[in-house]
Amino acid sequence: MNVKMSLNLNNILSDKQTLCSLSSGGQILYNHQDLIVLFNTAFTKKQNTVLVRGDHEPIYIPAKNAAQNHQVVFAHGYFASALHEIAHWCIAGQRRRLLEDYGYWYSPDGRDEEQQTEFEKVEVKPQAIEWAFSCASGKPFSVSTDNLNGAPVDKQVFHLAVKKQVLIYLESGFPSRASHFIDILHGFYQTVELRKEMFDA
Repeated sequence: MNVKMSLNLNNILSDKQTLCSLSSGGQILYNHQDLIVLFNTAFTKKQNTVLVRGDHEPIYIPAKNAAQNHQVVFAHGYFASALHEIAHWCIAGQRRRLLEDYGYWYSPDGRDEEQQTEFEKVEVKPQAIEWAFSCASGKPFSVSTDNLNGAPVDKQVFHLAVKKQVLIYLESGFPSRASHFIDILHGFYQTVELRKEMFDA
């Protein structure tokens, strides 16, 4: 972690609301509010973007005018949902970040085989980044095929595709915003640097 990143993280960690809390057994209690503070401190000023807890399905809402922030909205206070939506934001280009939900096609649970194949194609990269975020947080990760009421899914094949993408990122580098957030998570949760063995599961 470079000196500038360390100083920025110290500023974030000085806020009592963001200190990691531990259970009586010494286990980290994963609080979505911590992610909101970490993300917003890192990106609101530079990227005009905030992380927001939503009450319904996750969505990305671009700002309608200069007085507003873009919003990365995650579902129901779920920690994993926040990491997943941040991952989508980290790979969306500048043009897509001006479109609701980045302009992506989305079909809900109940997809047929062709729709599921398309869904998995666009989910490989964000889920690979989410996996890296989870490791940097010290939290277990499981891929999501998100199609309980649709065509049968080979979850193992999708898992291997996501793992392959994680290994590519580890070799060639994560997108810049994802890399920055990984560093922040490392510092906050006091985890070790990512390495290939973490993704052997």
